[in-house]
Amino acid sequence: MNPSAGNSVVQVNQLSRKFGKTDALVDVNLQLNEGIVYGLVGANGAGKTTLIKHLLGLLRCQQGSVRVFANDPIKNPQAALSHIGYLSEDRDIPDWMTIVEFCDYVHAFHPSWDSNYAKELLNTFELDSSKVIKNLSRGMRAQVALIGAVAHKPDLLILDEPSSGLDAIVRKDILNAVVRTISEEGRTVLFSSHLLEEVERLSDHVIMIQDGRVALDESLESLGSSHHYTELRFRDNLASFPALEATISTVGEGRSWNVIHHCSLDQISSSIQRFDGEVVSSRHATLEEIFVARVGRVSKPESVQLT
Repeated sequence: MNPSAGNSVVQVNQLSRKFGKTDALVDVNLQLNEGIVYGLVGANGAGKTTLIKHLLGLLRCQQGSVRVFANDPIKNPQAALSHIGYLSEDRDIPDWMTIVEFCDYVHAFHPSWDSNYAKELLNTFELDSSKVIKNLSRGMRAQVALIGAVAHKPDLLILDEPSSGLDAIVRKDILNAVVRTISEEGRTVLFSSHLLEEVERLSDHVIMIQDGRVALDESLESLGSSHHYTELRFRDNLASFPALEATISTVGEGRSWNVIHHCSLDQISSSIQRFDGEVVSSRHATLEEIFVARVGRVSKPESVQLT
């Protein structure tokens, strides 16, 4: 995985989408660069799958534009989509085919198909290529779908909840195959998942969508270093925590409080001194803690300027 930005693979500009009166996407601006793994996170209904459908040309832009490898996936689908590998949560592959027939089917659409790599993945997953897909377990079906998505060595791999409903062993096999593709080939991946530990382990960059809007678009390294989980203690009991700027989540009561904040430790320490408080301990916040703090927040209180 390579955290440095390469050439642009996807450009999304001012993309908005409504379903009836509901805003599914609102003024979304994104750029995905080559050689980077992007983790796409958000609550259910936040707009993740709607965004992916626009990249795949399954939805036409109502406002704004989408370019994949500099092409409009609606107007020029062959140029845009021939470079993409896609694995959906539904793993929608033909039930009546055998595994080998499915591989031949995908091969026909992708001259870049790597038969040796496909066979290697079949062996890794311990799949019998003569089996009919409809007779496979949920996990085996997901493994076959993944082979179809990665064996033609796509320049952009899009994974929409690839681990959903799978046991830990199958999830590990699938993610290891994805990691290998990424690390050995240096390709771009957009990885949507509600399993935040997997996103954190796999991704270089995190995009968080909330209510159809991009709430965060930041490298994982920068995100971790800018968000802190800090334990505070005050001299006197507090009925409520002071509303401090850059504090996005607070939990506690009385004298002891835990906060997640996106400012430096020196800033939070200086600010709480005005309320007779001190820092007990502090560390970088995990992606899950940042996600819960941001997505779970209902309203933002009046803020006190940090000093």
